[in-house]
Amino acid sequence: MNLNENFIQEISKLLAASEATAMLKAIESGEPVTSVRFNSNKGFLPPASLKPVPWCELGAYLSERPQFTFDPHFHAGSYYVQDASSMFIYHVIKSLIKQPVKYLDLCAAPGGKTTAALQALPEGSLTVANEIVPQRAQILRENIIKWGVDTCVVTNDSPKTLGGLKNVFDVIAADVPCSGEGMFRKDEGAVSQWSPQLVAQCAARQREILNDIWPALKPGGILIYSTCTYNRLENEDIVDYVINSLGASVIAVPTLDCWNIGHAIGLDSPCYRFMPHLTRGEGLFMCLLRKEASNNLTHSPAPYRSKQRKPVKKSTIIPAQAQEWISDNYELHVENGIIRATRRGVEETLKAYVDNLHVIKDFGIEIGVVKGKNLIPSHQLAMSTQLIDEEFTKCEVDYNTAIAYLRGESIHIESNRGFVLITHQGAILGFANNLGNRANNLYPKSWRIMSTHLPSVPPSII
Repeated sequence: MNLNENFIQEISKLLAASEATAMLKAIESGEPVTSVRFNSNKGFLPPASLKPVPWCELGAYLSERPQFTFDPHFHAGSYYVQDASSMFIYHVIKSLIKQPVKYLDLCAAPGGKTTAALQALPEGSLTVANEIVPQRAQILRENIIKWGVDTCVVTNDSPKTLGGLKNVFDVIAADVPCSGEGMFRKDEGAVSQWSPQLVAQCAARQREILNDIWPALKPGGILIYSTCTYNRLENEDIVDYVINSLGASVIAVPTLDCWNIGHAIGLDSPCYRFMPHLTRGEGLFMCLLRKEASNNLTHSPAPYRSKQRKPVKKSTIIPAQAQEWISDNYELHVENGIIRATRRGVEETLKAYVDNLHVIKDFGIEIGVVKGKNLIPSHQLAMSTQLIDEEFTKCEVDYNTAIAYLRGESIHIESNRGFVLITHQGAILGFANNLGNRANNLYPKSWRIMSTHLPSVPPSII
């Protein structure tokens, strides 16, 4: 890897000579680290054979990077592939948040920090995961559905639009777009695109994002600010800006010395720097800021109403079997033939806010679609941790059949007729409608594995 001379000079100014040399060597010659975080909500925990991530008990390092595309567990949401440094947000939330909150992940795609937050937040919390880029927002939606948690809505809006929700969120995570210096080992494109001008442009954009979203944070609320870059301009200087221009104070979380997390550079405040010569992971900067309470700010949310959703065709007829597929803690309703289940009390809690946003995944679970006299179960239901799976026959399939199913192919299974859950090694992959001589595949078309190549040895993570 050939590093930009300006970047080398930047690191040399940032760190003492010996440390700068060690860091540049780690970037130039070090191998990217692969780690995954297991979905405890679905009953999956790190195997004892894997080395744990120190600051996240659900995370583990892999000795090599497998072809995740061909692991059925990857598609079932049994784990999420996430850099170990980014898993620090799990520790932050566990340490600071003890009561249910309204949580916004502002720049959430592809979903690593959101799914980590969903595991760490107290029961009863509600999450909005937002991504401004439409294509990335769809990837975020897919990953949230696979994770199986129903208390998260996915939106595709700008920070300015979300900032119109005055004093709504107790916690906002802003993993802002940055110059990507921390990803150099993983992404050669980030190396070629880097320039001092890009750093300055990113810093200006970061200030704009924070100005836009700041009104949505409640007084006394917490901003989790993070980047995947090393320079001060996008890190400590932005923190200093939030303190002096927006009105915030920096707060700390407990860490252990053996984690080797770096500290703030040129700023007398607790900040957390993950650098590849110190920690086993890629580059990350994180700082936690509390919004100061002010007498001229109200704690009472005052949502605006500027958007109207498209009119929906409602129906009062809900097949009785739909309620049997989900627990009694959920209310069912129908819109345009789609049955959704929402936890009692949740629907109204944030309805006034999300009605003003571009929502691409609502709170709750899509149970199924009514077609004539038939109710076809939805893939969201199959992925949900709230599914009462005893209501369906489970059909355990071998590896090759699992991959065929994930490719959207028709498969032959030995099972009862009707809707069945396809499983592999105990993980639910989705629904099929068994007709006897064949099974209609109900796996979402846009999520299918497109590659026809299969690895010589199937990936084995679980």
